[in-house]
Amino acid sequence: MVQQISDAELEIMKIVWGNPEDVTLFSHIMEELALKGKPCQKNTLIVLLSRLVNKGFLKAKKIGRRNEYTALVSEMEYQTEQTRNFMNKVYEGNVKELVSNLIFGDLLEDEEYEELRSLLEKGRKKD
Repeated sequence: MVQQISDAELEIMKIVWGNPEDVTLFSHIMEELALKGKPCQKNTLIVLLSRLVNKGFLKAKKIGRRNEYTALVSEMEYQTEQTRNFMNKVYEGNVKELVSNLIFGDLLEDEEYEELRSLLEKGRKKD
């Protein structure tokens, strides 16, 4: 089971997940946070990265003076687990209620509705 992470930790994970390289350097994370308008002090980032390592989201490797980070939990794994938690908490595990709320609550744009419909049809054809 994937643990819950803070919003600040999630921002870091999004940077790691979005990096096309296998490893993400500490300096890359600092730069990306600044570009997103969320600059972070070096010591704060060290603490956040340490928490992510302790929670099993990242693996850290020190190469000389550089720290390299590798994701141990994929973005899809995290999203799936968080969606499951949300669905259980808010909709008591009822997927139909969630989808119904998306549709009838006007939470989908027309093109998103069509994409969702297409995905549901593709899923039905698998069986």
